[in-house]
Amino acid sequence: MEGVDHLAPERNRAQFNVDEMKIVWAGSRHTFDVSDRMARLVASDPVFRKDNRAMLSRKELFKNTLGKAAHAWKRIIELRLSEEEASEMRFYVDEPAFTDLHWGMFVPAIKGQGTEEQQQKWLPLAYKMQIIGCYAQTELGHGSNVQGLETTATFDPESDEFVIHSPTLTSSKWWPGGLGKVSTHAVVYARLITEGQEHGVHGFIVQLRSLDDHMPLPGITVGDIGMKFGTGAYNTMDNGVLRFDNVRIPRNQMLMRVMRVTREGKCVQSNVPRQLIYGTMVYVRQTIVSDASSALSRAVCIATRYSAVRRQFGPQDGGVETQVIDYKTQQSRLFPLLASAYAFRFVGEWLKWLYLDVTQRLQANDFSTLPEAHACTAGLKSLTTSATADAIEECRKLCGGHGYLSSSGLPELFAVYVPACTYEGDNVVLLLQVARFLMKTVSQLGSGKKPVGTTAYMARAEDLLQSRCSVQKAEDWLKPSVILEAFEARAVRMCVACAQSLSKFQNPEEGFLELSADLVEAAIAHCQLIVVSKFIEKLQQDIPGKGVKQQLQILCYIYALNLLHKHLGDFLSTGCIIPKQASLANDHLRSLYSKVRPNAIALVDAFNYTDHFLGSVLGRYDGNVYPKLYEEAWKDPLNDSVVPDGYQEYIRPMLKQQLRNARL
Repeated sequence: MEGVDHLAPERNRAQFNVDEMKIVWAGSRHTFDVSDRMARLVASDPVFRKDNRAMLSRKELFKNTLGKAAHAWKRIIELRLSEEEASEMRFYVDEPAFTDLHWGMFVPAIKGQGTEEQQQKWLPLAYKMQIIGCYAQTELGHGSNVQGLETTATFDPESDEFVIHSPTLTSSKWWPGGLGKVSTHAVVYARLITEGQEHGVHGFIVQLRSLDDHMPLPGITVGDIGMKFGTGAYNTMDNGVLRFDNVRIPRNQMLMRVMRVTREGKCVQSNVPRQLIYGTMVYVRQTIVSDASSALSRAVCIATRYSAVRRQFGPQDGGVETQVIDYKTQQSRLFPLLASAYAFRFVGEWLKWLYLDVTQRLQANDFSTLPEAHACTAGLKSLTTSATADAIEECRKLCGGHGYLSSSGLPELFAVYVPACTYEGDNVVLLLQVARFLMKTVSQLGSGKKPVGTTAYMARAEDLLQSRCSVQKAEDWLKPSVILEAFEARAVRMCVACAQSLSKFQNPEEGFLELSADLVEAAIAHCQLIVVSKFIEKLQQDIPGKGVKQQLQILCYIYALNLLHKHLGDFLSTGCIIPKQASLANDHLRSLYSKVRPNAIALVDAFNYTDHFLGSVLGRYDGNVYPKLYEEAWKDPLNDSVVPDGYQEYIRPMLKQQLRNARL
């Protein structure tokens, strides 16, 4: 059966040009070429094999990852890859490793917070990997509450040094990836103390290990924090614990782009605005939203292909069983996730634009859009990562029993992905930040201060509080303006209702705590509106390729109407729509699923994932699932011997014992 494409009949049904859709998914022809080239390079290299990860012990797993990271670095140098190519290559190697933090956090922190001199000193070393860095912020006792960190950095004017110290057990740095065993340096966040005064939390470059023999330097206790959820998954990463016992570093190792400490110990604000730090955060969260669309699309690709291969039940006359993907229950669970993958992809693209826009404005000292951009990236990080974590688990269920096998790729994908709900801001805490921003925006509506960016719709609050949905027949839900208005009205009404409830409290902070669950829901409504509106905006662009735009339109309506269905309570209780309109939306949603059905396989082919990257027997491109599942099973180390270790010791005595008892 090798070489047979079991999914060919499905691929032949597609009503659009898959190659053109691949370009839309990638973002541009250039990006597609780079990522396609890197994916194939990784897939064809035996060093990057990954189907045995779940069977390795922790030590083997970790060493195996070090080998892959070193090999990737060697290839990057040999092939003289550009920064873009190198980062795509690391993406397709698909294994959490110290390099993620080095390139994703350590380097951007020095770029964003270091002075020119500091960048000239440290970045060349980091770019050549002559030092390996991590990002030590989170502590045993505090994560999201950065102001609550306990590590101290006290300036000693006599020696012109900072003394970095962990005063308590809970001040131990805990979780930084790459810290446990690999990093030679860290950007450490600590409370700055000079002349007996505290000056908030700042970043410091601290060397942790000797560059000669990798031993921790005096005063430094460092190690790994132990096994995490899943088998292979994130256990390829050395998340670490770090304690400082009065470790001294030169004064010029405090990151001083925004504030510096003079030789005398005075704190001087530089002319670089503090807000620049937020630029880095917008950048990191934008990459997390792009990662969400990648992880979600992987899971959806596996579940969609397997749903077309798997047959269950069907005709009573003993004919061919029905493909699982033909059941409406399967479609109504799977197709909204397919639509979400595309939705998150496009909102991620838009966030890249937003980051560039904010950066240009910051350089021109224009901070007008920053609070909104900050709230928007925080909200979208929260929304997309929560939805993706839930969706990967849903895809596992959509694959029935076989989805539970490691070889399906889904348990590992889930275990690797879930921490995204917590890192770079706990998802609920982030939504509360968004809610604060929304409440502030609502409170300023009367003052003539115009809401900007993704909150611009709030300027029409009066109209939206009055608006009535015009839908009379199911097709009316096909008008983007109708969908947008319903989502805008829902968000405005929920925000205004929260603001009114808050105004009844004498102490606003007390009100905020009391109403926090409602505020989170209002923030979600606002963030979902952003995703829907960016999807609709994408469709207003010129999109080439036969049938490509039509497919994206269908997915856009599925994304929006499925949200409407899931959050019907919001739409009805705020009076944005009436029950009749809700049931018309649902009828329409059903008919959209039938339109996606012939295109489902082609829509996941458009992600252009190699079998190596998917890492799933169920999601194979050729659909040859059962022989491969059978083959995979025999590779498990438990099958190395026919009679298991422990038979003589435990099974045999039990069996013989029973026989002896029976004779009595």
